[in-house]
Amino acid sequence: MFNLLASLFGYLLAFLYHIVNNYGLAIIIFTIVIKLLLLPLSIKQQKTMKKSAKLQEKMKVIQFKYKNDAEKMNQEIMNLYKTEKMNPFGGCLTAIIQLLLLLSIFYLVRSPITYMEKLPEESINNYITQLKEEGKAVSDIYPEIDIIRERDWLREKNPDDENINKINMQMNFLGIDLSKVPQQNMSDASVYIIPALYILSSFVSIRLTTKMQQKQMGQKNKALIDGTTGEEIAKEESNDEMEAVMQTNKMMSWMMPIMSISIAFVAPLGLALYWLVSNILMIVERLILEAVIKTDTEGE
Repeated sequence: MFNLLASLFGYLLAFLYHIVNNYGLAIIIFTIVIKLLLLPLSIKQQKTMKKSAKLQEKMKVIQFKYKNDAEKMNQEIMNLYKTEKMNPFGGCLTAIIQLLLLLSIFYLVRSPITYMEKLPEESINNYITQLKEEGKAVSDIYPEIDIIRERDWLREKNPDDENINKINMQMNFLGIDLSKVPQQNMSDASVYIIPALYILSSFVSIRLTTKMQQKQMGQKNKALIDGTTGEEIAKEESNDEMEAVMQTNKMMSWMMPIMSISIAFVAPLGLALYWLVSNILMIVERLILEAVIKTDTEGE
């Protein structure tokens, strides 16, 4: 699955690269295209989150009413989901898609010759063997990055090889070599710029998400306490529930950035650039969708 997606993404990234002739700019445009393709899913997810917050009020009534009958409670909750046309596992789809994108694009930036240039595996293995025989450093994880770095030497050694002439990717972007791996170039200050910006954007994204969740939970808690659900529910229970949900959401919102930062430190900077641009677009997207969906909801 990851190889298939990486291959498809490779066609798109190669197409963009040949238009702009800049690897970094191609990645930025590539990220924008992917975001636009996923926009319908993002809109649906945002609407589902809004609807889910309101649904929680009705669920709380059911839980209170059937607190001594677990089977009846579960049956009524499932009926509520059917009535409201909500999928209780809908949020899993977004998480699965994010994981697929994460690993597929990691494959893509790790092996650009395979997925972008579509060179045969036999030729790639031959270049790796030549580099090793010459005593040149070849990474076990990113050998294709080393091939790109040593392409001039490989061209001299293989003057009649048409495949090596296809490797023309320029990895420099605003003075940063996107083929570099921070872990392997710790003395180079430039390798920390993109990961640092990614970390900063992650903090902004997490803060924005937490603020939205607090607002939604605050509205829900107020509705429960004010008795708008038509049932007597203790204020302390509502506060405890809000705190538990907030803590869970906070922990989940930190997991992806932490995992991404860990991978970005041991992956080519092209991957970190993709995550950075993706994060910035996600922040803008959430702010716009929050305003638009809020307006639509108020108008209903």
